[in-house]
Amino acid sequence: MYTQALDLSTSPDVSSLPLGALEQKFYATIENEGKIEPQDWMPEDYRKTLIRQISQHAHSEVVGMLPEGNWISRAPSLRRKVILLAKVQDEGGHGLYLYSACETLGVNRDKLIDDLLTGKAKYSSIFNYPTLTWADVGVIGWLVDGAAIMNQIPLCRCSYGPYARAMIRICKEESFHQRQGYELLMTMMQGTQEQQAMVQDAVNRWWWKCLAMFGPPDSASQHTEQSSRFGIKRISNDELRQQFIDATVPQADILGVSLPDPKLRWNPERAHYDFGAIDWEEFWNTVKGDGPCNQERLATRQQAWEEGKWFREAALAYSQKHAGHPTASL
Repeated sequence: MYTQALDLSTSPDVSSLPLGALEQKFYATIENEGKIEPQDWMPEDYRKTLIRQISQHAHSEVVGMLPEGNWISRAPSLRRKVILLAKVQDEGGHGLYLYSACETLGVNRDKLIDDLLTGKAKYSSIFNYPTLTWADVGVIGWLVDGAAIMNQIPLCRCSYGPYARAMIRICKEESFHQRQGYELLMTMMQGTQEQQAMVQDAVNRWWWKCLAMFGPPDSASQHTEQSSRFGIKRISNDELRQQFIDATVPQADILGVSLPDPKLRWNPERAHYDFGAIDWEEFWNTVKGDGPCNQERLATRQQAWEEGKWFREAALAYSQKHAGHPTASL
């Protein structure tokens, strides 16, 4: 899915082309909705932008396993436990897909993981908040994964082939996550008053954080212009945020919960919902490491890495021992 372009026996010889011709061919491919593949020439800024974005995406999937993984042993039924297990497993798989896509750009996976564990690399700030109740699991599925889908569907048309192809499967699985979250909340809203209050409380705590997931306003986003020029980002932060709000308000009405924004109302002139101001100070504090769970999330990943060292070493030793053995591939 991610590296089939590397299977070509020969790559076009572009070594004799001048830099201007290479850049012209690169941008023409993007303009014509083509795909840049690993063996193609690309500007160094394009490569660096992709490594930053894809690795952060991969880190977010891996760290994103933690808030919900905390609830697997406390799921209220076997059915809910199985669903949650499947979802957390999917997120781990997404991380692997994305690390693989990132490696096609010539970066070593060990370096990517080391950047995460040492705090050098970033991941989505949304995962630095606690899951206080079972309703949080549903709200993460409905709102957090819903926002992720809104962000990620345009990436299926990303100009970099391995990333775009990885996103096709990821988006399909994220759609399942969003639906299971909404179904969980719908079940709770048909339950007791205590359950309904639990859902409303979770929505109140997560709503504004989900709006911030789309990134800072376009006027304050340092990467949007370049990513758009490279054909990586197809829709701006503000446009995606508006699309998410427009799609989510009717869902909240059906669910029977209120969204915690007194300024949220339909604007017939814009044909969109107006909404209040986001607390960007909280967002940036969390991005910089001062969120409620930043240290906890990083410490958990570091512990898991250390505890898995014996297995990685055993797997490597086994692979080296059986390299070239006629039964090694059986």
